[in-house]
Amino acid sequence: MGVSRWVLSIWVIFSGFLLYGSSEPEDFRRALPILEPDPGHTKLRLAREGLDAIERITTPIAAVAVIGPYRSGKSFLLNQLLSLQCDEGFGVGHMRDTKTKGIWVWGTPVEVVIDGTKVSVLYLDTEGFESVGKSNVYDDRIFALATVMSSVLIYNLPETIREADISRLSFAVEIAEEFYGRVKGQDVAFEPAKLLWLIQRDFLQGKSVQEMVNEALQQVPNNNGDKNIDQVNQIRESLAIMGNNSTAFSLPQPHLQRTKLCELKDGELEPMYVKKREQLKQLVTSIIRPKIVQGKHLSGKEFVSFLEQILEALNEGEIPSTGSLVEVFNKAILERCLKLYSQRMERFGLPVPEDTLQQAHDESEKEARKLFDEQHFGRYHAQQSVLKLKDEIEKVYRNFLLANEYQSSKLCETLYTKCEDLMDELQVLRLPSMAKFNAGFLQCNRSFEKDCVGPSKEAYEKRIVKMLGKSRSLFIKDYNNRLFNWLVAFSLVMVVVGRFVIKFILLEIGAWMMFIFLETYTRMFWSAESLYYNPAWHFIVATWETIVYSPLLDLDRWAIPIGILLIILLLYWRCCGRRHGARSLLPLYNNPRKGGRNRPRSD
Repeated sequence: MGVSRWVLSIWVIFSGFLLYGSSEPEDFRRALPILEPDPGHTKLRLAREGLDAIERITTPIAAVAVIGPYRSGKSFLLNQLLSLQCDEGFGVGHMRDTKTKGIWVWGTPVEVVIDGTKVSVLYLDTEGFESVGKSNVYDDRIFALATVMSSVLIYNLPETIREADISRLSFAVEIAEEFYGRVKGQDVAFEPAKLLWLIQRDFLQGKSVQEMVNEALQQVPNNNGDKNIDQVNQIRESLAIMGNNSTAFSLPQPHLQRTKLCELKDGELEPMYVKKREQLKQLVTSIIRPKIVQGKHLSGKEFVSFLEQILEALNEGEIPSTGSLVEVFNKAILERCLKLYSQRMERFGLPVPEDTLQQAHDESEKEARKLFDEQHFGRYHAQQSVLKLKDEIEKVYRNFLLANEYQSSKLCETLYTKCEDLMDELQVLRLPSMAKFNAGFLQCNRSFEKDCVGPSKEAYEKRIVKMLGKSRSLFIKDYNNRLFNWLVAFSLVMVVVGRFVIKFILLEIGAWMMFIFLETYTRMFWSAESLYYNPAWHFIVATWETIVYSPLLDLDRWAIPIGILLIILLLYWRCCGRRHGARSLLPLYNNPRKGGRNRPRSD
């Protein structure tokens, strides 16, 4: 039993070892491409193999890139900095064509601690300048990518500094001016690489490398006003900006037989070279800092995303420029500013008056511009981003204007239809009432004036004034005729009620007098319209309005319930009230039971 357990334990351990071995990631301890040229050798494209090695890094990243002419020993220099042999490090070629194509990275970063933070240092090898079969645009892209990506940019130059080397730095100068020239005290939005002039030569003849660099960057006399010389001097003047961001260092030749360098050990190299190489390693370590973009360090995935943005900017145009990079970097900031603008505008529920929307637009645009000014990249080329932000805000504002107009039209149309329906209802009142019509008229007018807002209000105000005026005229025209007919019918009903129902002689007489007055007056003056100007008619109208409508009682609404209640009371009185012998105080007709069926009526 013990042996079985021992065998089982060994099997479990062995199985776990196999599983662990099968799940191990690919060995990244080698040079991997991250950018490679397209078939035309004019643009660059991403290489997934090297990017996967970078994306797995979770700590802040710093990059050391080596640039320079082709066949100048960049790959060998990187291997020396990494303490690697040629057969295990970056590929070193001894032919006339370039060994490195595009940009390569050493897959295993060097871990260092900077200011208490663990930093992963990547070493980048770039394709050399001025090789056969390439365009200058391609070289510019390589230089641009190395300048923007790296934390330390080693400009590897053999023998001396040429005019072409200085001119090529114009791009780095623009990067420094745009991204590094921030207001002191604020977070640096983007910090370009520290430039390290590395000149490999054996004899300086009394001049230090720094003196050589300073001498090469001195102004060139231009007494004849040559534009080309002016441009060169402008580059030299601009390089002064990088004065505190650059270092010069000399490195002697490692051995006379350069084609056999990869075969030589440290003991076979020139002692001075070995000494200076170690000093160079210390110098690089002392000046390296994590890559900072928008005030924060980049992890592996963020670094790859940053690289994709740069490549997108460089591949968009034929010639890479600082302006194109600025636009790409500001793209995310523009989106945040537009989002802030939209959020502030959406706080105002539509529809609103046009001046309110304009004021909200001005305030929101001011806040968006403030955010852009605090976070944008660049000082000179950012003007294009400002114009783009303004255009995008105007587009969003136009959408708000259209939405405000639509919501205003929709709201006002609803209120207009509601008022129109109310006016139609008031036209067909069962009991015509001028007071009730006026109350509904004022209520409709007030609610429309209060609730209808926005750009459509003026147009709908004209429509509703016209509609209300038409409804009022139509109501007044029918009001007197309908009231006249109601009074005629009411007088006849009261005659019947007074004669046959309650037998109240005064009610019957009054009803007959009203009927005779209405019918006689209209017959005497040929039309009912003349009656409407009579003071007696005005008295009748005032009395009718008082009875029919008041703030406490709307007889038009309660006419049927009140009528039913009166009928019930009347039936109760007829059936039950007189049965108990109750004596009425009203002058009623005599009871025919007391005096006989043919007894004349009393006075």
